[in-house]
Amino acid sequence: MYQSLININSVCISVKMRLSAVLLFCAASLTLAGGVSVRSLLFSSESASNFVTVQPQKPLDLSAFTLCLRLATELKMEQREIILFAYRTKYYDELNLWRELDGRIGLYLSGDGVFFQMPPLGSLQTHLCITWDSLTGATSVFMDGKKSLTKIYQKRHNVRSGGQIIIGQDPDEYLGGFDANQSFVGEISDINLWSNVLPDTVIKAMADNGNTVQTGDVIDWSVANLEVTGQVNVGPDT
Repeated sequence: MYQSLININSVCISVKMRLSAVLLFCAASLTLAGGVSVRSLLFSSESASNFVTVQPQKPLDLSAFTLCLRLATELKMEQREIILFAYRTKYYDELNLWRELDGRIGLYLSGDGVFFQMPPLGSLQTHLCITWDSLTGATSVFMDGKKSLTKIYQKRHNVRSGGQIIIGQDPDEYLGGFDANQSFVGEISDINLWSNVLPDTVIKAMADNGNTVQTGDVIDWSVANLEVTGQVNVGPDT
C-alpha cells in the first residue's frame, strides 16, 4: 500500500512537471514567434539609426485603406516634423503619415500631401486613424474616435506593392537616407492596416475600448513580424 502511494505521488509530480514545462514552452513560443497580442515600440531619443521594419500579412496593393495606430510624443509643435508611418517602394513614398511642423496631420501618397488641422499630439496616448478611398478620393482622419471633415485626395490612385514598411524613420531611399530631425521620438503601438475603409462606428469602438476590436488584414499588429534596428525598446503596451 505504501509503495502504491509512492508510485501515485511520483506520477502526479511527473504530470505536474510536464504540465509546467508545456505551459512554459507555450509562453516562450508566443513571445518568440511574434504572437504577442499587444506590443509597444519606444523610441527614446532622436536618431538616424533607430527604426523598425514591419512585415505585412499581404502586399500593399491598395485602392482603399484604413491605417490606425496609438502613439504618444513629447516633441512639441513647431519644434520639428515627425514621421508616424512610412511605406516606400524603390522610387516613391507610397504611403507616409506625418505630424507636420505646424501640428497638422499630413498624408502623402506618391506626391503632394493632404493635410488636416487636428488637436495636438502629446504625452497622453492618442488613437489615430486615417481612411482613404481611391474611387472617390474621400480622405478622413480620426483622433480618439472623432472624425475630421472629409477631403478629396488622389482620386483613382493606387498604392503599389513591393515596398518596405518602416516605423521611426522617413526613408528618402528604399531603405536609407534617414534624417534624425524627422525621426519619431515617443511611444507607438497597435499599428493595423486594412485594405478597405472601416465604418466610423468600428473606428470609434477601437478608440473607446482602448484596444483593437478588429485587427488589420494587411498589417495585423498582434502577429506581424518586427525587425528592430538600433536602440528601440519593444515591450507590452502601456
